[in-house]
Amino acid sequence: MRASVYSLVGEYGAHIDPPAHFDSSGSTIDELPLKQMILPLVVDITPVLAKDPNHALTVADIQDWELRHGRVPPGCFTALRTGMDKDWNTNAQRFERYPFPAWSLAAIQFLYEQRHIIANGHESLDTDKTKSLDSEKWLLTHGHWQIEAMAHLDQVPATGALIVVTWPKVRRGLGFPARAFAILP
Repeated sequence: MRASVYSLVGEYGAHIDPPAHFDSSGSTIDELPLKQMILPLVVDITPVLAKDPNHALTVADIQDWELRHGRVPPGCFTALRTGMDKDWNTNAQRFERYPFPAWSLAAIQFLYEQRHIIANGHESLDTDKTKSLDSEKWLLTHGHWQIEAMAHLDQVPATGALIVVTWPKVRRGLGFPARAFAILP
């Protein structure tokens, strides 16, 4: 029999941030329910990124998306497609910049409170462009979770797919590399 021991950083590459990542009384990765690991997927590409590469998705952006694709359904995973994953192997300096294209706090609050999404994710390495991480802090301290550093969101439709997100159920884990894949319609 053979076995391995691994030592790694929890928030590296595509990874999950559970509520406990920011909230000491929040759920850890082993406490998140299995039923939240397979969800309907909604993907947004913010069209203003060509003009404003540091744009933070707004409520108006979400409402414009809904005019084209229908209302964001309750119980879904909402992903912010920015195209940043295309730079990982070609333009590493882009990831050293601040700020990233991101979610505004108002957009995060709208999606969770008005559209009742389960979780969110994005290609960038952070949730928002505020140095105080207002969007990330809000969503994690309100019991929600997210996936950061996603890739290949350009290969899924805006609606109609499912996302499967997996991670080891490490006891009291505050974050861990995650595997996310879509099941297309």
